Amino acid sequence: MESSVSNAGPYRLLSPLGKGGFGEVHLALDAEGRTVAVKVLHPHIAADGSAITRLAREVETMLRVRGPHIAEVLDASLEGERPYIVTRYVPGRALSTIVAEGPVDDDADLLRLARGLAEALVAIHDAGIVHRDLKPANVMLADGEPFLIDFGIASALDLVSVTDTGAVVGTPGYLAPEVLEGKDAGPPADVFAFAATVAYAATGRPIYGLGPAPAVAYRVVHHEPDLSGVPSWLVPILRDALATDPAARPTAAQLLTRLGAQRPVPARSVHREEETVELKAAPPPPETRSPSEIARARRADVVRRRWVIGTCAVVGLLAATGREHLPEASLLLLVVYGLALLIDAMFGLAAKARGRVVLDLSAIAGSIVLWWVLSTFFSTFILLLAVGALFFALGLLALAG
Repeated sequence: MESSVSNAGPYRLLSPLGKGGFGEVHLALDAEGRTVAVKVLHPHIAADGSAITRLAREVETMLRVRGPHIAEVLDASLEGERPYIVTRYVPGRALSTIVAEGPVDDDADLLRLARGLAEALVAIHDAGIVHRDLKPANVMLADGEPFLIDFGIASALDLVSVTDTGAVVGTPGYLAPEVLEGKDAGPPADVFAFAATVAYAATGRPIYGLGPAPAVAYRVVHHEPDLSGVPSWLVPILRDALATDPAARPTAAQLLTRLGAQRPVPARSVHREEETVELKAAPPPPETRSPSEIARARRADVVRRRWVIGTCAVVGLLAATGREHLPEASLLLLVVYGLALLIDAMFGLAAKARGRVVLDLSAIAGSIVLWWVLSTFFSTFILLLAVGALFFALGLLALAG
């Protein structure tokens, strides 16, 4: 008896992760010691032969679905008294748990969530599967990336014999109007649930309100969603996806395309019912550069640093050489050099290039110190020899180049 409780086939069940309408999910280890998630179906579902037969057909397709934002189905056994489905384990937290602590108020994080879910739906719909139960509890966040879980199961078990036994197919507030009216649920139903889930993440509340399930369902069918608090750049996308007519909703691929054109803006516009208020938000992400561009920029920075240091030494030497016999020219050289670097430092300050500013100011101070040290401790004759040697070396370098 102990082994039947602690194991599901070759998988060792470690601890329960959650319980839903179709079964209980366990953290488990496979035969090679890797962590997986095992959903053991409820006994009343296991006893429904027609439901298990349909689920077996769907599992064959689910096993082929792959995507970076999907908890893929890895294995399944639908025979015996304890049928189960094995999926990739996502070591994160449910979106519903995270939003309970506060909404996702960073535009970049919200955009990443929406894009990830849209990409997951594209992969699922391309395989001919409808999730049917997309909701915050079925979205896991790990390192800021969303992962969709439980795809295909609700659709496969959506039978009269299953729902009569008490399994809940879908969640009020995230079920599309056509589903609540008893019509078939296709990919547009997932698009509706996507929009309701993303809006919940942005606002921290269900957009069709709280209350008994029949009241929420009535508002979904007959009322407009409350999108107050949703960023203005996201409102048009969600409104289209929440259309009452499923034919008017964009596809998951169209959602992904529209979201791909979005960029977080410096000022976050938050939508309200009759006004738009500008709030401070995170700055846009830095421009993405290729490795070759990054390498060229680094080389240019190295060349500039060497040029500034070299000119500092040359100016200090030339000014020291002319201090005794050409004092005006010596000081003029130092002043012109200092002004040029000060102007460059101002540009660096505007560009927030702290290293550039420090280098320029250090070069100005270095040229003055070098001028004073050389002119104090060395004669003009020695300095002229140094200048001659310097220009001779530069000439050789020019010829070699």
